[in-house]
Amino acid sequence: MAEEAPPTPPATSLYVDGCPGCAIDRKKATNKGIPYKELFFVAVTTIASALPISSLFPFLYYMIEDLHVAKTEQDIGFYAGFLGASYFVGRFLASIFWGVVADRIGRKPIIVFSVFSVVIFNTLFGVSMKYWMAITTRLILGALNGMLAPIKAYSIEICRPEHHALGLSIVSTAWGIGLVVGPSIGGYLARPAQQYPNIFSDKSIFGRFPYLLPCLCISFFAAVVLVSCIWLPETLHKHKNIDNEIEMSTESRTPQTEHGEKSLYKNWPLMSAIIAYCIFTLHDTAYSEIISLWTISDRRYGGLSFSSKEVGQLLAIAGAGLIVYQLLMYRPVYKFLGCVNSCRASSALSIPLIAAYPFMTHLSGYRLGLALYSAAIVKGALGMTILTGTSLLQNYAVPQSQRGAANGIAATAMSFFKAIGPAGAGAVFSWAQKRQHAAFFPGDQIVFFILNTVQCVGLVLTFKPFLAVPEHYDMK
Repeated sequence: MAEEAPPTPPATSLYVDGCPGCAIDRKKATNKGIPYKELFFVAVTTIASALPISSLFPFLYYMIEDLHVAKTEQDIGFYAGFLGASYFVGRFLASIFWGVVADRIGRKPIIVFSVFSVVIFNTLFGVSMKYWMAITTRLILGALNGMLAPIKAYSIEICRPEHHALGLSIVSTAWGIGLVVGPSIGGYLARPAQQYPNIFSDKSIFGRFPYLLPCLCISFFAAVVLVSCIWLPETLHKHKNIDNEIEMSTESRTPQTEHGEKSLYKNWPLMSAIIAYCIFTLHDTAYSEIISLWTISDRRYGGLSFSSKEVGQLLAIAGAGLIVYQLLMYRPVYKFLGCVNSCRASSALSIPLIAAYPFMTHLSGYRLGLALYSAAIVKGALGMTILTGTSLLQNYAVPQSQRGAANGIAATAMSFFKAIGPAGAGAVFSWAQKRQHAAFFPGDQIVFFILNTVQCVGLVLTFKPFLAVPEHYDMK
């Protein structure tokens, strides 16, 4: 049976004038509906932050070729993995810092600065002509884009408790959309002089910088979102009166307050949810890297010989399916199964789905398209369900005053695993292409077998004693 959401806190009569958090609480007390405008801002800012993360995947193979760092074709995956991982290394180094700062000065300043960093450093990545420059700009972008920790806290704080699942699912879905629309932009707009020779000349700026156009489009969207952040309300409580006395609102004294005096690292419900979240994100990132490399690699190496445009189209359709799932199916699934059970079911269903991928090389035409597109859509929906459920458990385990720091810890740990994901996936993929005739899981079969091994570990971590839930989060 499904878990019940945390009880709705009692209505508060204590509001402090000038406190943005109290203003949001007052609005939630009078308006019991869904905050559509605020959730829209959450969605567009999250998408702007997520777009550059995976926009390079469709052209990463070609970019490594153009940068002339790989000695052989089989070595491309190795160098591609490190370039894909550089963003997450930067985020790993800075996420806790951004989470703590968000708890002190507010969510909005960090969100605004993160979107601004996308505008600058994503554009610089597009003009990279050396491998070291490409890695450096991605590393700095990851370090300065501190969006993930505060946006998760923000999505909880603008909603009433009965809408918390919706708020976090908006973040997960928008993040997922960014991670699939980004590759579609990269796939359709990279190397425009080769893809659209009638429009773009080899001597034009986009001919000299073949990966600038997709980066420039993403940076322009981020710039538009940056302007829209003017209307983004702050949610952090700042209860300072004339005498500099600190007051706490009733909302921050919900049953979660019992964790308030604990060190976050001793909060086992939080840490166990973070551990499971990290394993699933490791799997999710490695899956994204492998699918991009696998579909674009030659059929003689066990791939599908897709073009970058076809890879972008695949990921765009998967993103469209994710939107439909979010709008029509996720909330009934969450209400029926709850966080933990939906994670378990989604993880279990992902295992046979991933095992089917290497056998799709035997298909062609419409049968290949039907199988591949269906699998990508279902896998995206299952992944979003898992990540949303584990994120909800993390946020329910702490009070508001620690929510930014808690999400910062989660983002730091997750970024470490996401850095391992592309690097490890690229190295494994490169190794797998050299063992096409091995007796044990030949070629790309070993890659998907390793993916499933990670997924099985994540599934085990959703059961006791590995996973603990907050005491106030009732499981039936």
